[in-house]
Amino acid sequence: MKTTTDGEKHMSKGKTSNILVWILMGLLIVGLGGFGALNLSGTVTTLGMVGDEEITLDEYALELQREMRAIEAQTGQSVSIADMQAAGMDRAVLANLVTQHGMDAENRRMGLSLGDENLAKELFQIPEFQNPDGTFNRDAYRYAMEQARLTEAAFEESVRDETARRWLQAAIFTGVSMPETYGDTLLNFVGEERDVTLARLEANMLVVPLPVADDVTLRAFYDANIDAYMHPATRDITYAWLTPDMLIDTVEIDETVLRQIYDERSGEYNRPERRLVERLGFANEADAQQALDRMNRGEASFETLVEERGLSLGDVDMGDVSQAELGGAAGEAVFTAPSGAIVGPVDSDLGAALFRINGILPAQNTSFEEALPFLREELAAERARRVIETQVGDVDDLLAAGATVEELATETDMQVGTLGWHPEAPDTIAGYEEFRAVAAAVKESDFPQVEFLEDGGIFALRLDGETAATPKPFEEVRADVLTDWTNSETVRRLQEMADTLLPQLAGDAPFEAFGLTPRNEAGIIRDGFVPDVPEGFVSDIFALEPGQVVAIAAEDHLILARLDAIRAPDLANPRTGQMRQIVLQQASEALAIDLYQAYSGALQGIHPVSVNQQALNAVHAQFQ
Repeated sequence: MKTTTDGEKHMSKGKTSNILVWILMGLLIVGLGGFGALNLSGTVTTLGMVGDEEITLDEYALELQREMRAIEAQTGQSVSIADMQAAGMDRAVLANLVTQHGMDAENRRMGLSLGDENLAKELFQIPEFQNPDGTFNRDAYRYAMEQARLTEAAFEESVRDETARRWLQAAIFTGVSMPETYGDTLLNFVGEERDVTLARLEANMLVVPLPVADDVTLRAFYDANIDAYMHPATRDITYAWLTPDMLIDTVEIDETVLRQIYDERSGEYNRPERRLVERLGFANEADAQQALDRMNRGEASFETLVEERGLSLGDVDMGDVSQAELGGAAGEAVFTAPSGAIVGPVDSDLGAALFRINGILPAQNTSFEEALPFLREELAAERARRVIETQVGDVDDLLAAGATVEELATETDMQVGTLGWHPEAPDTIAGYEEFRAVAAAVKESDFPQVEFLEDGGIFALRLDGETAATPKPFEEVRADVLTDWTNSETVRRLQEMADTLLPQLAGDAPFEAFGLTPRNEAGIIRDGFVPDVPEGFVSDIFALEPGQVVAIAAEDHLILARLDAIRAPDLANPRTGQMRQIVLQQASEALAIDLYQAYSGALQGIHPVSVNQQALNAVHAQFQ
């Protein structure tokens, strides 16, 4: 056992969850043995060294696999080792292990470790090692170690390392804060406000109306702006697909089965009235009545009573309950009162209590006949998905034997189609994210293979070629060209009008004097929203000086905006003070992370890092 250090005084309580990772690691090593990544053949067990600290092959493989599973859970898509390497995630996993072992090496150098007494406390707090009464269960501890294939000494050493690592991390992060001046400077930038006066210039204000555009004018505009009138470049794809919806009409469902499912799920279709209820219990009826009298006199609210008991509303919330679940006098009182009422005192399983009714969920009664169409569709869709699953192997075999995409439609239930695909292709099969991902990446040399759709369908596709973007014929887009020319010409002429107005509106000249209808917007901040203005309006006005006027073009009109005032953030406003604290907190956290990364890098200079590249490649090969 190691000697206790002063560092134990700073040990956080309730952090045993990290310790359980070591048990889970052992269990996963056993459970994933068949996968191959964690039982590498040969006598080499070390992946690398950080000083005298060893990074094992199994440790790296387990962390890499856990990261892959986490990514798959987030994205819903399988992740290969090639994907991990392309994204640099394998290097990130290794770097994290290097950092951890570097801290372990530094802790050993400094003699920082968890003493025996506090080690025992940590172990005793782990629920998996406890009896029902909370005492330590030695047999459960021994059994967990056996299942994880860990010795007690190895596990306890890992607990010491994990705790010492937390201390070292806490020492780096604790007390890191940015100066108040930094917060004030950022707050002045983020929270500074602008007051503006603005007005619209529109087509009906033009002294000379726009002329009627002839085809010569429109064709010239069309040619000058040809990029706006292009058919997009497409990938020419032939595909075969099959979805549950295509098979639903062919699936026969026995009504007896539907009746059985309805009976099994009767609770979903026939539910009694339920109410959203909060319950506040008291020691006796007299205390409950006194609390109710205070509310009736307006001296306290229900929330106040809850807070006086040292509780939160979450502690007294019962959720939605039925009368039968409440039972007795409580059920009768609650279910005869209106929504919003507070009833009681009545007896409950907590004794005398007051109940607040926050909402009423009406009873629901759906007959078998009413539920039948939905049950039939649901069951038919599920069976259609199973039918498709049984066909996947056949489709795979056909493709492996050299069948074309078109032949899949003759040999299976799949339907064939063609598509000029581009990112904005209209919905059909192109509406599926899985199809879009494959369509974007497929090469002409690729062989078709079965892919899965989110709804349980399948597809296979072939890239036949690519078509470059081409201009849409003028006749096809003439109406769009006319609209675009009209808007462009309107804005151009309004800009000429604005050029004469801007000098006259500068300063504090009244907009009304020039026949304009002004609108005032006050207190605009950098990330604020101003209605009915062009994109980029806010950033444009933050570039102005007081009294300066700018014309901002919209699609078919102009906005004249004059900056009237620049105001510093109102420090008396609670929202501003909160913003200041958030700015300082975020900056302090960023600084602490920078310090942590710098410290981690410095540790690698103190405790040299070496990695066995052949061992690393061997681990990756096991994931192929």
